Amino acid sequence: MRSLVLASNNAGKLAELQVLFAPLGWQLRPQSAFNTPEADEPFHTFVENALAKARHAAAHTGLSAVADDAGLCVDAFEGLPGVQTAHYATQFGYPKGDDSNVRALLEQLEGVGTRRAALVSTLVAVRHPLDPEPLIAMGRVVGEITTSPQGSQGFGFDPVMFIPELGKTFAELDPEVKNQYSHRGRAARQLIALMQTQWDPVG
Repeated sequence: MRSLVLASNNAGKLAELQVLFAPLGWQLRPQSAFNTPEADEPFHTFVENALAKARHAAAHTGLSAVADDAGLCVDAFEGLPGVQTAHYATQFGYPKGDDSNVRALLEQLEGVGTRRAALVSTLVAVRHPLDPEPLIAMGRVVGEITTSPQGSQGFGFDPVMFIPELGKTFAELDPEVKNQYSHRGRAARQLIALMQTQWDPVG
């Protein structure tokens, strides 16, 4: 079985992507398994940061790499926090973490009329650090931010990301259902299709 390194130490991302990549027959391993340090993410777009992370992981491990840069884009905040989603709570004096992010978001949206937001995932795959043709896929799902957390599944902003067509937050969905509709699931299916057609052979 061929291995891919995931340029992330996020256990939630790893679990979701391992399931989604299973049809390829590839083993997706976190960069922490190779003692790879976190990459710098100095850019303002998901695709630039994902590409930087993928090249960094490939350089440190010698393996083909996949990176995911994802975040929440809130209409009322003109698309922010965007690429700074993981550190969102720290600007309000809270420690870094999912629970803090949710708390800070709900506080900042208190009294705001529109609660529309999108979760965005950009996945990038490179065969090697200098790959001139990285594969790029993006998934996006639009919903509304609830006024309080609902559900216990998932991670990140899942407890407050309400999907109108499903009538539930992502945190209220079984993982299999979430993967069908989520931003990361949509991006992963696109990326897998690209890998199957453009990386030949893939095994």
